[in-house]
Amino acid sequence: MAANEGNHKRPLEDDPIVSLADVLEEDEELENEACAVLGGSDSDRCSYSDGYVKRQALYACNTCTPKGGQPAGICLACSYKCHEGHELFELYTKRNFRCDCGNSKFNNMQCKFFSEKDKANEDNKYNDNFFGLYCVCKRPYPDPEDKTPDEMIQCVMCEDWFHGRHLGATLPDNEEYQEMVCRSCMKRCSFLWAYAVHVAVTKASDVSNSGLLSKVEDDIVDVYAKQENGDSQNQKTMACATNCDETAGKHNEPSTSCKIEEKPEAANGDEASCSVKEDADAENIACKLQQRKTKGELQRDCATYWPLNWRNKLCTCQSCMNLYKDLEISFLLDEFDTVLAYENKGKTVEENDREKCDPLMTALSNMNRIQQVELIYEYNDLKSELKDYLKRFADEGKVVTSEDIQHFFEELQSKKRRRVDGMQYFCS
Repeated sequence: MAANEGNHKRPLEDDPIVSLADVLEEDEELENEACAVLGGSDSDRCSYSDGYVKRQALYACNTCTPKGGQPAGICLACSYKCHEGHELFELYTKRNFRCDCGNSKFNNMQCKFFSEKDKANEDNKYNDNFFGLYCVCKRPYPDPEDKTPDEMIQCVMCEDWFHGRHLGATLPDNEEYQEMVCRSCMKRCSFLWAYAVHVAVTKASDVSNSGLLSKVEDDIVDVYAKQENGDSQNQKTMACATNCDETAGKHNEPSTSCKIEEKPEAANGDEASCSVKEDADAENIACKLQQRKTKGELQRDCATYWPLNWRNKLCTCQSCMNLYKDLEISFLLDEFDTVLAYENKGKTVEENDREKCDPLMTALSNMNRIQQVELIYEYNDLKSELKDYLKRFADEGKVVTSEDIQHFFEELQSKKRRRVDGMQYFCS
């Protein structure tokens, strides 16, 4: 997230004693976290030429684009090469963003990777995060004036970060619910409440706003399937007409998805019947949103927490697809949009890079079978001896110095020479 907190080192006598294994394990965890955040971003190449990247690690430069100016975001490579020594805000990730470094928002500064860029990236989305401010309280993170311990959570819709206590909802204990939609986005995309009743955790922290609503199991009754099994065609037609009216009202245009006509055989015009186009009828029968609305729709002034697979439950009928497009949230249907998918991509890229760059693996690939076995034996022997050597220091509470490591390898080399010199060779 934002700028890191300062490091404070305690006196040596207060430092906890940790094993080498603990240090290596912690280092591996930090490395995995870094890989997850960077998501495979290239630190040596500006992402500008890739256009609007689906998701990438971004930074904002408070030195070049301070508050009061225009918001701008820069990629990982530019944060290293073009803004070295500047005050940067870490934005974690943003979707569909193109690097701004060196464009018109940076006055006379040019990007060192691309000297000529478009004056502005019109499709980029910005918020207060680009000035180091977060949540509805518009405070920095970490906040030097706020001593209340609280977790910052990112909304998967607007991608702003929020204090848990400012979301109006109780954070669930179950780690399954890793995606949060803030209260503002729930208001803007109010149709989500029809899904939230069945899928999300929506327990409001405000007693007057909470009621009994929390997680409801996804045991939705397929209303339209029941209608097909025995209800009248008129019920399906009315449901379709209602849906079409709602769609037409939203877009301020006549509905063309179904047509209501009076049959000629009607005696006096008092009775009319509705003939529905087959495609419109099938679409409304399949509309998951309409199915969920029949179960009741509860709305609260609070955020909601969703399980990782919740997006798969969203309806993809044409009417709903148009709704997502109007609200500019079509990204919800992209399985690679989630932060989890992005983090997994970063870890996979890092693992592949490790295998490619591992000197042992590189050496093995260029050897025959006998040489491979010998190298693996030598490697395991080195690892075992180094472990035993360092264990003596740990047992005695001594600090390992560079001289100690040098001495270890000198002894190891001496042992190897003695072993080679003592070998006997026979020729047949």
